[in-house]
Order: sequence, then structure tokens, then C-alpha cells
Amino acid sequence: MPLVVAPKVILVGVDLGAPHFDAELEELALLAQTAGLHPVAKITCKRKAPDAALFVGSGKADEIRMLIQAYGAVEVLFDQALSPAQQRNLERHLERPVNDRTFLILEIFAQRARSHEGKLQVELAKLQYLSTRLVRRWSHLERQRGGIGTRGGPGETQIELDRRMIGDAIKRTKERLQRVKLQRSTQRRQRERRNAFSVSLVGYTNAGKSTLFNSLVKARAYAADQLFATLDTTTRQLYLSEAEVSVSLSDTVGFIRDLPHGLIDAFQATLQEAVDADLLLHVVDASSESFPEQIIQVMQVLSEIGASSIPQILVFNKSDVMSMELTPRRLQDTYELDGTVTPRLFVSARTGDGIKELRTALAKAVLLRRESISPSVQAESLISHDHLGTMHE
Repeated sequence: MPLVVAPKVILVGVDLGAPHFDAELEELALLAQTAGLHPVAKITCKRKAPDAALFVGSGKADEIRMLIQAYGAVEVLFDQALSPAQQRNLERHLERPVNDRTFLILEIFAQRARSHEGKLQVELAKLQYLSTRLVRRWSHLERQRGGIGTRGGPGETQIELDRRMIGDAIKRTKERLQRVKLQRSTQRRQRERRNAFSVSLVGYTNAGKSTLFNSLVKARAYAADQLFATLDTTTRQLYLSEAEVSVSLSDTVGFIRDLPHGLIDAFQATLQEAVDADLLLHVVDASSESFPEQIIQVMQVLSEIGASSIPQILVFNKSDVMSMELTPRRLQDTYELDGTVTPRLFVSARTGDGIKELRTALAKAVLLRRESISPSVQAESLISHDHLGTMHE
């Protein structure tokens, strides 16, 4: 079997003063690798505002062109969103395809979607993104022409025809996705009639949600040390012997900084599992130094989908690989989340450390709801004071 060589790409980041600017372009590099690309060089610059024509300015664009020639790169990836005009101008200047972070995330989602619903959601998000592009990146849609009323009329320009074709494709995809949403709604109503307590795993991508999901329910959901390993929602029953009850546990797609709004809209059906949950397990990569920023990004997405008011338990995962500087004094405590005192537990989904305590906290959450305990009391009640041990005893 011939060896497949990953296409070489140049990574570009522009510091516009945003607090979360990734000076090392580490996340963009991970996204590129996840998409099957090979980053060979990185270049960053600082600007007060993007250049209207080339985003980075002509001098920096010339530097990028020299890097392309030096490394034999076939594509350039920007960490920020580009306007259609900037993208077109850069491609002319660099004589290479140029894509941005949004397109890269969409490509990864397109590669990873497995279920019928997931594929529809990705298709809709890509169509919505492409509809804003002036460059012709959707020529494959021409093969879908045919039938009455699909041909352009006299005097209709190619760009008008393209826009009408993509508009029709968006309409068809939305209709198909709506039917899937209705099916999901029916399934949720059936669970509600059974009065099932529902729990959803949410968190930044690669925080270990799927590994934790597998550890809790002994399932075999796909889990890997990569971005967006899971795209399709998986739901299983989890029996909690401490409360003598089964709860519905759902694993959802991971969030990421600057998640394309089109994806949030398109994945509304999948993220609806989080919106309708009784409790969110907010999984955090405890080994990451940037976990505070990642928590903020997740909370922003939860707010956008209307799930920010749902009670949460913060699950700081990967405690087995935490640095000494990040190691906590207690395995269970509380953390202030948007002004709300939230229970926090440290676990390792890989080794199983802390899973028993997490199951106990889940059981308490179910019992507290039965007793209609106020949310202000729940945070303290969910923490088991019998297990306030230290990481190093």
C-alpha cells in the first residue's frame, strides 16, 4: 500500500488584541492535523485592525509567499475568519488555496459525522458558509441540476445561478433536518413520560468527555486524544445504585473557541440534548493551563443555545496527568461559575480515579430533585464531605 503523505500547510495568526490569541498557534495546528494536514511553518503578526484587502497586509503576505516556496506548502490556513474578498485576494497573491479556521472546523466535522443527522447538520453548516463565499467552491452542486425550474433563465449570471442553487440546497437540507428534529423530540417526550432524569456531558473538545462516558456506562463510544473525536450524540442508561434509579446520560459534541455560528445553528438538534437536560456534567481538561479560558468558551456556547441556567457539576478530568502546579488540595470542592457556586470533582476517566465519587454526586442530584431542594443548597449538598481527601496524603 503506497504511503499517503499529508499535504503541507502554512499556519497564519494575526494578533488583533483579543485576550485568547494563541501566539503559538497550537490549537490551529491540532485542527490541521485532525483534518489530515501537515503544518510545516507558522507565522504570526500584530495589527490594530485587519487589512481590508489581504487581512495581513502586503508585506506579511510576501513573507507567507516566501514560506510557501521554501517549504513547498500547498495551502495556507488562517486562525481567524476571512471575508470572501480577503480570501480571494490572498489566493491570487499567494497562488495557493487559502482557508480560515471556520472552513477547517467544517471540514473536520464533514469527515467525522457518522449518523444521518450529523451528516445533515454538517451539510447545512457548509452550505451556509459557502453561500457567503464569492469564489466558486460549490461546482459539485451543478450535478444536482435537472427538472423543471432548475435551469437559469435568460440573462441570469453564473453567480446568481450559483446562489440560487445553494439557496435551494439549504432549503432542502433544512426540511430534512427538521424531520429528524421531530423524531428526536418524540424520543425526548417518551423519556419525559417515563420521568427519566437526564444528564448531558458538555465541555471543550478533547477534554475527555467520551472516555468519561465510556467509564460511567461501560459503553464503547469512540474516544481518542484528538479534537472533535465525537460528533454524534450518544445516549445510554446509567444505573445509580446509590439512588436505586437509572438516569439517561448523553455524550455531546465538544465545543471550541470561535465555533462557527453556522455550526451552532446547524447542530441545534444535537445540542438540544444539553438544553433539555436536568443536569450538565461540564467536563474540563484539568491538565490544560488554559482551562479557565476553555470554561468561558463553553459557558458562552451554553448561553447561546439556552442551556446556561441548567445546574452543573464541574468534572475536572485527567487528574492523573496534572502538573504539580495545578494539583488541587482537595478532590472535591466548589468553583464559582458565572457567579454561581458549582460543585467540582477531580477525576481520571482513564484510570477510574474519582468515578465512584462522581456517581455518588449524580445520585445525590437525583435525590435532591425528588426532594425539590433549592439550587442554592444543592451545590454544597452534592459534595461528599466523607471524601474530601487530598491528592497526596
